[in-house]
Amino acid sequence: MDILKKLAEEFKLNAWQVENTVKLIDEGNTIPFISRYRKEATGELNDEILRDLNERLSYLRNMEERKADVKRIIEEQGKLTPELAAAIDKAEKLTEIEDLYRPYRPKRKTRATIAKAKGLEPLSVLIYSQMLSDEELEKRAEDFVSEENEVLSIEDALNGAMDIIAEQISDNAEHRKKIRDITFQTGVITSKATDPEAETVYEMYYDFSEGVSKIAPHRVLAMDRGEKEKVLNVSIIPDAEKIINYLKRKELDGGEHKYFGAAVDDSYKRLIAPSIEREIRNELTENAQEQAIKIFKTNLHNLLMQPLIKDKVVIGLDPGYRTGCKVGVVDGTGKVLDTGVIYITHSEAQKKSAAEFIKNLIKKHDVDLISIGNGTASKETEIFTAELLKTIPGTKVKYLITNEAGASVYSASKLATEEFPDFDVTQRSAISIARRIQDPLAELVKIEPKAIGVGQYQHDMNQKRLAEALGGVVEDAVNNVGIDLNTASAPLLSYVSGISSAIAKNIVSYREENGRFTDRKQLKKVSKLGPKAFEQCAGFLRITDGKNILDNTSVHPESYDAAKMLLSECGFKDISSDGLKNLDEAVNKHGLKSLAQKLDIGVPTLKDIIKELQKPGRDPRDDIEQPLLRSDVMSIDDLKPGMIMTGTVRNVIDFGAFVDIGVHQDGLVHISQLSENYVKHPTDVVSIGDIVQVKIIDVDTKKNRISLSMNFKD
Repeated sequence: MDILKKLAEEFKLNAWQVENTVKLIDEGNTIPFISRYRKEATGELNDEILRDLNERLSYLRNMEERKADVKRIIEEQGKLTPELAAAIDKAEKLTEIEDLYRPYRPKRKTRATIAKAKGLEPLSVLIYSQMLSDEELEKRAEDFVSEENEVLSIEDALNGAMDIIAEQISDNAEHRKKIRDITFQTGVITSKATDPEAETVYEMYYDFSEGVSKIAPHRVLAMDRGEKEKVLNVSIIPDAEKIINYLKRKELDGGEHKYFGAAVDDSYKRLIAPSIEREIRNELTENAQEQAIKIFKTNLHNLLMQPLIKDKVVIGLDPGYRTGCKVGVVDGTGKVLDTGVIYITHSEAQKKSAAEFIKNLIKKHDVDLISIGNGTASKETEIFTAELLKTIPGTKVKYLITNEAGASVYSASKLATEEFPDFDVTQRSAISIARRIQDPLAELVKIEPKAIGVGQYQHDMNQKRLAEALGGVVEDAVNNVGIDLNTASAPLLSYVSGISSAIAKNIVSYREENGRFTDRKQLKKVSKLGPKAFEQCAGFLRITDGKNILDNTSVHPESYDAAKMLLSECGFKDISSDGLKNLDEAVNKHGLKSLAQKLDIGVPTLKDIIKELQKPGRDPRDDIEQPLLRSDVMSIDDLKPGMIMTGTVRNVIDFGAFVDIGVHQDGLVHISQLSENYVKHPTDVVSIGDIVQVKIIDVDTKKNRISLSMNFKD
């Protein structure tokens, strides 16, 4: 297989784009580096396409390795024919390769292998030939009756021979491919309750069926989980008659053959059907997981790229009942100013004391915002906060509900212990909740991505695949934003292109021993950070107030000379901290292509340099709408159908989006209510963090469910 040609066809790219990209990957360049600094070589492929291409490249290379292994093993058995080798080479899926290898794979003890050991293979050949009548076969079977071989009757001999035939038919790659296709196209996946009277979250699947080819990914995952929890029995029911007819049409010569026909039936029902069902169930699960991971990636990216709330003093509240509500105060840089614990659900006296404590913190530290975790007792904490703010005349303080998923994981981690050795687990959690609204990216990178909780069924996924996919999202987000070299934590630095965890720690150690970095070139003095690592990471690490203002841009050091020549050509002496407002006008006089040729760089690189020179230190998150701040609270009992409200999208899933409208319980906008137009997937319409207008459709206070719509006119 020509892998490069296949990649070009699948991704609809030019051959040179694929060739250059694969070469860059093989040379050890990271996806963020290739995406940002090798645009001319790739034709400006973005990081998402590059990651997909890299994954597909790995799959195809692994498949070619598997083909070579399979051919080698069959060759060692002396059974590799030119036709078989060609079929293996032609295979485009791993399942096709395994189907071809199946007859030659060393088998465990089966009914067929036992029959062969009893010397019944010659009888199976006679039956398979279909040249003898049933009576003649029964007569010939007498020759195989042997007490020594434990073949005690004619019936034993014929049954053993049929077992051999059944396995032979089951191992036929052509049959398996066709039956797999028929099962997928005609099959119905069904689920039944193990206890129809039990009340569970799987009730809609108690008597459920849908075509295998049509079933939605999230339903597959729901049924998988229900089956795992022994609430559901799941199976695939294919058009068995169509499959049996296919096998008989392919295997029988048209006559009536009792024993061979029985072997065909047995082959399908006992061997092929269960195996194909497992394969299709696995395929459905893998595809559903890939879809779920795709949504998780999109949601995680949008969450990480939430806007900064800069230079604000924040109180973080980690709600709780028995252990109280943990409090952490941080200044505008994230430095911890104060901690404590309040009790707002125990007694009026304790609640009054808690209110005084928070009031004093607000006054003492000139607090701007209160960040409330959305976990246990969040509703009570929000009500407490809203009532408290009403008692402070003219207060500027607002609050917001913050997704606290993963906060407890972080607070109990080794990293949190190293970062806050003097605080206990609960205090660290409150500090994390406060910091999350100041710089979501910097705080969330400290948490294992799958623990952040912006997807579905993350605990049911292939954990290695999920970790790789989400790790790539975090890496892309970190490098897209750019990192302050003098303030970034080791966990944040470890996601920068070319920087390992060990190098990240070395950067922090160098900074602690030698003071602030004043020049990107100083990175070369960091232990284990060699020339290749410097090339990969330098452009993503920013230095504010350094010796060279270019160090506060994403212009790569390899392009510094080009940037300086650009300034000279356009009549500018240097760059101000505010950027070059009139640079576009000067560039247009020269022409982009002409100027790029003169500077000996590509047009994409020139455009990036111009963009950076116009706004040094730019942060792409600054262009995103700020989060919704609140000063009052509502109850679900206050909601009425028809009300129009403003909310924040908290999670996006296959069948809709959950929106926080300020009543603790997020409401669901079903996919059918997202727009007046057809919506293929909710992510095409909304993203995590979006501020949206919604209309209340229905409120079920008993089940604590709120149905919303975005498909309405003011």
